[in-house]
Amino acid sequence: MKTTSFILSILVLITFTFGCGSPVEKDKAKEKEAMEIENKEKKPQLPNTLTREEKLDGWMLLFNGKSDKGWRGYNKEGFPEKGWAVEDGMLHVMGSGAGEAGGGGDIISTRTFSDFELSLEWKVSEGGNSGIFYLAQEKEGQPIWKSAPEMQILDNEKHPDAKLGIDGNRAAGSLYDLIPGNMDVVKPAGEWNHVKILVYRGTVVHTVNGVNVLEYHLWTDDWKAMVANSKFKDYPDFVNPAKNGHIGLQDHGDDVWFRSIKIKNL
Repeated sequence: MKTTSFILSILVLITFTFGCGSPVEKDKAKEKEAMEIENKEKKPQLPNTLTREEKLDGWMLLFNGKSDKGWRGYNKEGFPEKGWAVEDGMLHVMGSGAGEAGGGGDIISTRTFSDFELSLEWKVSEGGNSGIFYLAQEKEGQPIWKSAPEMQILDNEKHPDAKLGIDGNRAAGSLYDLIPGNMDVVKPAGEWNHVKILVYRGTVVHTVNGVNVLEYHLWTDDWKAMVANSKFKDYPDFVNPAKNGHIGLQDHGDDVWFRSIKIKNL
């Protein structure tokens, strides 16, 4: 009888343990359920805003979605009177229809930055072209691209630059005309692309829609050799970029929209 009772006790214990789950398993299940509920209730972040976590982490808005505050024309005292507009929470460079700079010209941040992480969203029109400059310098009579590396913005499907470069080094996300990005992760014209540019003590990383597409290192022998074999070789400010400079947005004569432009000093 004792043996039978012992066996029955063991069977009950096994049934309880595996049928009802251990306390640890129950806690994990509750935690998972709570996270799923939280994710369902969490609202998408509005454009041109910072979350509480971003504020605590040191992020700041470079564009508030309402005004041109924080931006001005390249080599100009104020924001362009034509060619650019703030509308519907977006910074819009208006196309000239000629495929070259329109009436506005390039714009730059009023502040300069050294080590930073830049985050923004862009949307390009069909066949459109633009770019994001960083560490840009202002010199009278010198265009911005002669001093500043550029993350390319492009409609990879329709703009010929995507095929004119070498291995995609003029496609969206690339270090323009120098290092290819990854065309597979870029969304087509009319859709928002989220990009990040990290600059830290000479290390630069381009990220497109959550994917790190390239990395390089300024002021190194590899950098100098790469530039020496490019169209930038005759521009000293590009060969030896400044360690502090402006963020720039390019007017290439096409309609392009920007929003949620934010930056964090590192």
